[in-house]
Amino acid sequence: MSSPIFKSPVVRWIDHRLPIFSFMDHELNEYPTPKNLSYWWNFGSLAGMVLVIMIITGIVLAMHYTAHVDHAFESVERIMRDVNYGWLIRYIHMNGASMFFIVVYIHTFRGLYYGSYKAPRELLWILGVVILLLMMATAFMGYVLPWGQMSFWGATVITNLFSAIPLVGESIVTWLWGGFSVANPTLNRFYALHYLLPFVIVGVVVLHLVALHRFGSNNPLGIDTKGPQDTIPFHPYYTVKDMFGMAVFLIVFAGFVFFAPNYLGHPDNYIPANPLVTPAHIVPEWYFLPFYAILRAIPDKLGGVLAMFGAIFVLFLLPWLDRSPVRSSRFRPIYKWFFWVLVADCVLLTWAGAKPPEGIYVVLARLGTAYYFAHFLLLLPLLSIFETPRPRPTSISQPVLRGGGVPAGARAKPMEKA
Repeated sequence: MSSPIFKSPVVRWIDHRLPIFSFMDHELNEYPTPKNLSYWWNFGSLAGMVLVIMIITGIVLAMHYTAHVDHAFESVERIMRDVNYGWLIRYIHMNGASMFFIVVYIHTFRGLYYGSYKAPRELLWILGVVILLLMMATAFMGYVLPWGQMSFWGATVITNLFSAIPLVGESIVTWLWGGFSVANPTLNRFYALHYLLPFVIVGVVVLHLVALHRFGSNNPLGIDTKGPQDTIPFHPYYTVKDMFGMAVFLIVFAGFVFFAPNYLGHPDNYIPANPLVTPAHIVPEWYFLPFYAILRAIPDKLGGVLAMFGAIFVLFLLPWLDRSPVRSSRFRPIYKWFFWVLVADCVLLTWAGAKPPEGIYVVLARLGTAYYFAHFLLLLPLLSIFETPRPRPTSISQPVLRGGGVPAGARAKPMEKA
């Protein structure tokens, strides 16, 4: 890679000794990107932007928060009432968690639809699932910090799940609590980990980007680029596209922050934590509801815990469960239908997870759980064998430029069989 000529002598002096500007120019400016990426590819950069917002607002909130069971709730109220723009910072952070999960879930389902987990991007996908797990741990610990009713009882219920592990379960729960109940040591260690884990996420995101740039982005056609005719520089084409997506996203984000800041939360969390009063219905934040539904769908406690964690673990195995040589659902007519059934199933599990564990809600949660695991463990391997994909173009340029760049009316290249 030839070193770019920078106008600033200071930049040239630094870059000659530490080529960070050359690196950034190559990775963020000249980086060859498939020319047919749609707006569904905006959600990776959106996730990075929200992560930065969450870290900045979290640091500011940490300056005013008191991690003690006698003062945590009051310190949050002080942030809302007395700190300059504290209400805004907290609402951005609180709703930012939901926005983060919305963006990452869409990013994940886009990867499922277009086969972005397939070779040679298996490690890229695995790192993405690791980021999702770290997000869940960070969000759970952050939800405990306001020390409201849902914070306290959510921590009690979720940490108690580990007691189902044979032999060592009770010891793990005691270690998590720092004692024999959810109390001040629990709050302190959750606060410390909630502050630390976002920086761990940043580290994994860097690895995720390195893995992404190793083989480049997947694309809606799911075929590899054949050369310069299939790619364009990342800047300005996709930086402008990303900026437009960010503007639309920020409008939606601001709508929640200013007009419906508590819409995605639970009102019981504005009641101080009381170990002697159990809420009528304990529910986690909405982004945990599908997994909460899976947990409650299994009558056995250990089975429920294994199913809940298995719902995430199965994503690690996805590159080897789906053996079809075709990536994109555009050319997989049967898989496309099952994909949308999976989306509907996840919506069903989210809805069932928010309802009381009784009657029809339990039945629907069990049906949803059964299909979720059947989709990955049964349907995908079978489709890899029996599905007949549609023909794919020979290159990205063929559909984009009417036949690989040949003049209109000229004979296009033959279609490649899957």
